Amino acid sequence: MSIQWGIAGPGRISRTIASEFAAVEGAEVVAVGSRSAERARAFASEFGIPHAHGGYEALVADPDVDAVYIATPNAQHFPLALAAIGAGKAVLVEKSMCCQDEHVRQLIRAAGERRAFLMEGMWTRFLPAVRAAHQAVESGSIGRVRALQGDLFAHRDFDPADRLFAPELGGGSMLDLGVYALHFAQDFLGTPSSMQCTGRCYDNGVDADVALQLRYGDGSFAQLCCSLAGHGPARMTIAGTEGFIEIGPRFHHPSRIIVRIPGNEPQVISEPFEGSGYRLELQSVTDAIAAGATEHELVPLADSLAVARTMTQALDQFGYRPHDQLTL
Repeated sequence: MSIQWGIAGPGRISRTIASEFAAVEGAEVVAVGSRSAERARAFASEFGIPHAHGGYEALVADPDVDAVYIATPNAQHFPLALAAIGAGKAVLVEKSMCCQDEHVRQLIRAAGERRAFLMEGMWTRFLPAVRAAHQAVESGSIGRVRALQGDLFAHRDFDPADRLFAPELGGGSMLDLGVYALHFAQDFLGTPSSMQCTGRCYDNGVDADVALQLRYGDGSFAQLCCSLAGHGPARMTIAGTEGFIEIGPRFHHPSRIIVRIPGNEPQVISEPFEGSGYRLELQSVTDAIAAGATEHELVPLADSLAVARTMTQALDQFGYRPHDQLTL
């Protein structure tokens, strides 16, 4: 059974995704949608996609489409995903799933009612190096995990018209970068019991830098930071009672990890990935949809909701509340 995919939003990430789909078994990209019919046609022509839709309503209504990959700006994820679920499509939505945790909750409820597959595109969790880090933790080699420390900086010149900095498009460092760090912590430590944050906003109210400290019920903690205004290594460290693991740089698409145990030589575990790395996620999601699953075990919906809740609470402290668009 081949799963036929539609792509919503012919932007930069969609170009990568369309190329990666060529390596995915049992998947075919059959449609692309954009608010610009001209952009949709150009994208379809470049990647050999048979259907180009000058509107998202037409894309989600396309009877040839089984699943929709949503790659529009953050603020457009909610109405698009809700419409796709309502049309009976499976949905893979780029991170961050929504700008507000309440809208993530609504999507999860809608998907449950329709028995539709839904997942946030946290492709990092599928990479071999991250799976190797899980294996190292589960083996007990670093003892009991006590803390995570990490950063994700990606300096960009401020441009209020760019989607990264525009509040009406869901811009800001948290929704674009912090989501990776928070998902990493959620993956290894679970849902935090408390959160503290500090940071700085641009003049238009969008967050430039955010630093978070998360506490967990067992006494462990995570220290995470993200920034669009500075440069940084994008490393992640998993600290345990017997040793620690270094991931990255850059931790959200690592090709190796280093396990360091005091008194032993560092163990370098090389786990390169093919292509741009997205094909592992795309293959796993395609297989899950074909099997009739409604979510994926590596990126459970409960994790996406927990991360969204932390992001919303943190941004509320800065007075920045990016709003999801409510209609297409």
